Amino acid sequence: MNRCLELASKGLESVSPNPMVGSVIVYQGKIIGEGYHKEYGKEHAEVNAITSVKDKSLLKDSTLYVNLEPCAHFGKTPPCSNLIIEHKIPKVVIGCVDSFSDVNGKGIIKMEKAGIKVSVGVLEKESRELNKRFFTFHEKKRPYIILKWAESKDGFIAPKDQTAPFWMTCSDSKKLVHQYRAEEDAILVGRITAEKDNPSLTVRKVTGKNPTRIVIDKDLKLSKKLNLFNNLAKTIIFNTLKTKEIDSNYYIKIDFNNLTESILQELYKQNIQSLIIEGGAKTLQSFIDKKLWEEARVFTANTILFEGIKSPNIKGEIIYETKIDEDQLEIIKSE
Repeated sequence: MNRCLELASKGLESVSPNPMVGSVIVYQGKIIGEGYHKEYGKEHAEVNAITSVKDKSLLKDSTLYVNLEPCAHFGKTPPCSNLIIEHKIPKVVIGCVDSFSDVNGKGIIKMEKAGIKVSVGVLEKESRELNKRFFTFHEKKRPYIILKWAESKDGFIAPKDQTAPFWMTCSDSKKLVHQYRAEEDAILVGRITAEKDNPSLTVRKVTGKNPTRIVIDKDLKLSKKLNLFNNLAKTIIFNTLKTKEIDSNYYIKIDFNNLTESILQELYKQNIQSLIIEGGAKTLQSFIDKKLWEEARVFTANTILFEGIKSPNIKGEIIYETKIDEDQLEIIKSE
């Protein structure tokens, strides 16, 4: 199962909104086939694992391991549980149940009815952690939310009276932030951050896909000359005035009286499973105050500002910390 998880993680940047899945086939204690879900819409892990087995006659005496319950429905591809049954694989070991409503135990039931011995719950915690975005999306009906910001040693997120784009962290930290962006479906900033920092919110420093960019612009005051509107990636503009598509810019009218909830409801409709919120302080704090976040990634730069915009006030469990040049990174998990 550890090998399944290792294989599955290779699909991190390419399978969303599908989950990351790896599969291993074992015959008499030896791995004879393995595979993982490589790209959304393409073959699932179990299909690739079965295909990789040279001598298919061995399958009827083998065990298939997979970190997530094999699907039971026709989606972009046929049901994997059907394929397992067709090849008469007698035993299947599963990391965790798939809580997506079209599956949710149906694959297990189908295989058991066909006489297959099914074991569930091997490295279950690790299996759910790997697909935390997928499970949060289907169980909470909203994206998995990651908060990210950089702050000075004395607790400021930006200087007072900022008139130009301002960065505190080192180049290696910036590169890591771009890697973070490549791993998630979307990235969000507030109007003031878009205006003052003029971010592109792309993955220029790494190889990977650009996330969908999201900006909150209630009265559509932002200049169309900003980098957010440069057509290098899809941009969603949440506002109170119109719903309209112009090139790669999608204007969506929402209720600003319940702003955070309205945003998350709309992103659920858009099938966006994970979201990084990069600022500003007011936007970040609004999600913190409503307990609508899973983790925060906080960079503390070796800089003192003395005054400015205070960093968000957050409480949680520090699950990881490291040094990046002179920066300190802490990853905080919501309690």
